[in-house]
Amino acid sequence: MSNTSIETIKHSSGFTLIELLVSMTISLVVLAAVAKTFTVQSRQNSAEEQMAQMQQNVRAALDLMVREIQMAKYDPAGTAFPAGTYGVTYSASQMEVKSDVADGNGTISTVTGSLEDIIYAFDSTNLYITRKLGTSGTADILADNITNFTFAYYDANGAAVTSAANSGSIRKITITIAARTAKPDPGYPTNSGYRTYQVTADITPPNLAL
Repeated sequence: MSNTSIETIKHSSGFTLIELLVSMTISLVVLAAVAKTFTVQSRQNSAEEQMAQMQQNVRAALDLMVREIQMAKYDPAGTAFPAGTYGVTYSASQMEVKSDVADGNGTISTVTGSLEDIIYAFDSTNLYITRKLGTSGTADILADNITNFTFAYYDANGAAVTSAANSGSIRKITITIAARTAKPDPGYPTNSGYRTYQVTADITPPNLAL
């Protein structure tokens, strides 16, 4: 081997230990920053997805209730609501809506599965709204993760209707639904990490005035 080659080998060197340590430190800092950014972004995406699901859940339930309540006391034959039968019956614990929408035969069917007798209620223990078709029907879940579901009844003058005996004077129903996300967000400091959402709707079924 020539002297030139030997000199080249002698003067060729790799990274020193200090250089390796500095490089590793910089790499770790970069990786930590990337990991933190990924974690924050994932958490934000998850929170936004849960909020979207919560709002969609509430909106879907409210839209269905509004459509069905609007049909209260629908009576094409003019005989389905004799004295003592109401399109919306006052109750503090549930909301019952009746209409002759299934067949228009002049009577209200209350059998299981009947769309002519719909009952909404709030299960505060399990946090969901139920919807039952027919007085003997099964109460199915309409919306879950619900923290509150209230309904108020008003007459034509805007005065509150507060007794079943005055159900015939109901002209407007106000519904309020409050919901929360399915899971808590560790980065959300209030309400134990649960984000919340509330909507209110005023419904004036046209047939109640008839």
